[in-house]
Amino acid sequence: MTWHPHITVATIVEHNGRFLLVEESQAGQPVLNQPAGHLEPDETLRQAAIRETLEETGWEVELSAVVGIYLYTAPSNGVTYQRVCFAARPVLHHPQRPLDSDILATHWLSRDELATQPERWRSELVPRCIDDYLAGPLHSLDVVREQRP
Repeated sequence: MTWHPHITVATIVEHNGRFLLVEESQAGQPVLNQPAGHLEPDETLRQAAIRETLEETGWEVELSAVVGIYLYTAPSNGVTYQRVCFAARPVLHHPQRPLDSDILATHWLSRDELATQPERWRSELVPRCIDDYLAGPLHSLDVVREQRP
C-alpha cells in the first residue's frame, strides 16, 4: 500500500494585532484559512509560502520564522497533510492583482474575532497555528533545510 501525505505550507501574517486570513470555498461553503496551499514541483517550502500568500491575498511578504510543522488528517476525507507554517511580515499589497479563483475575500482579523467563528474555520489548524505563533517559540528559517539540484 502506498501512502502519500500532501505537503502544504501556510503563512501567519500579523499586522497591528490582526491576522491576514482568506475566505475560501470548501465544498461550497465559505471558510477561513491562513494563506496556504500545496508545494509544487521544483519549489522550496519558502518559495511556496511566499507564492501562495501572494496568489491568495495579493500581499508580498517576507518570511521571518517557522511557527511549526503539523501533521493533520482531515476528518472529512481521511487525507493526511503535512503543513509547514511560516510567520511573515507584510511588505507590499497589490490590491488590483486577481486572486486565486477559490478565494472569496481576504480579512484582517484579531485572534478574538476568529475565536467567535469556529464554524467558519477550514480546520482546527487555523486557530492552532495562530496560537502557536503567539505563544512561541518561533524557529529560525534555517531549521528548514532544502537541497535543490
